[in-house]
Amino acid sequence: MGLTASSTGSKLLKNDSNSKYKYDFRIALGGNPNVGKSTIFNSLTGMHQHTGNWAGKTVETSSGSCSYLNKNLLFVDLPGTYSIISNSEEEEIARDFICFEKPDVTVIVVDATCLERQLNLVYQTMEITQNLIVCVNLLDEAKKKGIEVNLELLSKKLGVPVVGVVARKKKTLKNLLDTIYKVCMKKIEPKPILMKYPEIIEEAIKDIIMVLKNLYELPDYLYRWVAVKILDNDGDILKTIQKRFNINLNDEKIIAIKKNCYDKISSKNTSSFRDTIVSNIIKKAETISKEVCTFNKNNVLTRDRKIDKILTSKRYGIPIMLVFLALIFWITIVGANYPSQVLFKFFTFIQEKLLIKATTFGIPKWISNMLILGVYQTVTWIVSVMLPPMAIFFPLFTILEDLGYLPRIAFNLDKFFKKAATSGKQMITMCMGVTKLDFFIISLFVFHYLTDLTDLPEF
Repeated sequence: MGLTASSTGSKLLKNDSNSKYKYDFRIALGGNPNVGKSTIFNSLTGMHQHTGNWAGKTVETSSGSCSYLNKNLLFVDLPGTYSIISNSEEEEIARDFICFEKPDVTVIVVDATCLERQLNLVYQTMEITQNLIVCVNLLDEAKKKGIEVNLELLSKKLGVPVVGVVARKKKTLKNLLDTIYKVCMKKIEPKPILMKYPEIIEEAIKDIIMVLKNLYELPDYLYRWVAVKILDNDGDILKTIQKRFNINLNDEKIIAIKKNCYDKISSKNTSSFRDTIVSNIIKKAETISKEVCTFNKNNVLTRDRKIDKILTSKRYGIPIMLVFLALIFWITIVGANYPSQVLFKFFTFIQEKLLIKATTFGIPKWISNMLILGVYQTVTWIVSVMLPPMAIFFPLFTILEDLGYLPRIAFNLDKFFKKAATSGKQMITMCMGVTKLDFFIISLFVFHYLTDLTDLPEF
């Protein structure tokens, strides 16, 4: 989600900051992809933004500032990530920034329509920072689906402030800003209720914490997280921890505790340490989601299930997809003819007037031909031929996205794409790439229609 009509112009929150780098408090803005995080960021910071790349990384970073109650707040828009266990570059960046850059507040944006799936990231983040705010976005979409989220109860269950927003509404963003300000000023002190793992793991965590406290000085809230990462035996994060805090991870006591923990886990079940940790977080997220969410319109979910059975079925899914895409391309080809013809006639009329004016003013023919019959004619033909198909195709494709059909297409094609070591989501980018060739073919059709050239190849 990028710049929108609600995040620019007169709908922006008032912003009095003029500096990119001077700030009183720094706020990290994180969350899953497509939860409205960037829309909130754009709305809060407006045009006071700058972009670049993370040090040594190709992933882009965005930061911007806004003023609230005479305090300059610097927002850092972290890459969208589903977890911070660090399976990708984006997850690594989000984790390292929250943990080691010490933002004054971390805001995790979640989607109210699928809260259960989003709480995974919230619980992982609570282990590495205390100053956490959960921002529940898309409440309007949740209401349409008959979903109500008890924000107060969610706040009690998590132990951190929970703010409900609709990113397009200015009033709700002011409420978020107010909560951020109060946490920064210590008027609200979050007390995260951390995950409780099985007894075997909790005992190992306590033992490692005792060893760490006796040997090293760390921020109090990080001892537990470092202990979990040591048990997890994640090589990349352990290297970072060792470098940042000068911890000897080969200490005999630490190695003995890890071995004892692994032996006990393996004796009771076949899951690895990480699988045990992740499954416990997922179960906890599921439990809390059921407690704080109520569904008032079962018919909405029933309708969605019925639609899914048709659009994602083995028998009808692919044929329906082909029909939809063929219909879109047909509408694009046929519909582009008429606006292209209007543009072509308009630009030709202007061209004739320009040629008359060039003759009147005595401009040398080689100059007028170069500028009018060369540059002007080429540019206007491209605009006439390419603009209408693009103006038709992309809105139609956006409608499919808004209707939720693109994820269903991705689901249908996931099995085929896995054979190429990728996922069904890749079809969206491939479709946009193939569209360039489609536009070339469409352009030939439109050009043929406009100029009545009968010697063009038939398709």
